[in-house]
Amino acid sequence: MTLITAAVVVLLIVATIVMVLVSRPATTDASTPAGELPATRADTHVLDEVGAGAPTLVEFLDFECEVCGALYPYIEELRAQYAGDINYAFRYFPLPGHANSMNAALAVEAAAQQGRVEEMFHKMFETQSEWGEQRESKAALFRTYAEELGLDVMAYDDAVADPATRVRIENDFNDGRKMGVGGTPTFYLDGQRLELNSLDDLTTAIDRALGR
Repeated sequence: MTLITAAVVVLLIVATIVMVLVSRPATTDASTPAGELPATRADTHVLDEVGAGAPTLVEFLDFECEVCGALYPYIEELRAQYAGDINYAFRYFPLPGHANSMNAALAVEAAAQQGRVEEMFHKMFETQSEWGEQRESKAALFRTYAEELGLDVMAYDDAVADPATRVRIENDFNDGRKMGVGGTPTFYLDGQRLELNSLDDLTTAIDRALGR
């Protein structure tokens, strides 16, 4: 509960900060259709999939974001609490002020290409304190995570180096900007952005969507 309490405090503090994003050229691939679930694309990673008839929670996140890291244990508890009742998906939103946010996203997306997205998703948040908020590249460290997870490292290297992998991540980022995302984490429930003043607001919104 200590981590969750800390997450609440951090979230409330960060909610008062205006996030200024560096402009990036639009690279959205118009050939990628919208996903079946609200606020997703066809290539969005849905970690908990119940179906189109269930409420869909989408989190725009940055793996180096301290607030995302602080909320991670709570979101995992929430996923367990609503297992079988809601869809949960994440989308990349690497903030330009974080030196390794794109490197982390590339590592996760490279793992996804080998069907191991959730393992790398967890690895990034569980190790964030070891590599976050540092200026030097941690790409080599992330490669060791791929080795630890038993990935095909040559295929991993190829995916990280492939410009299409970066474009895949930037598509999420640019979609997020168009949808009004200005910082992380930002949550959408059934396509509607949630304005959270407390973590209870998140479960309240989900319960309402479930008709509880």
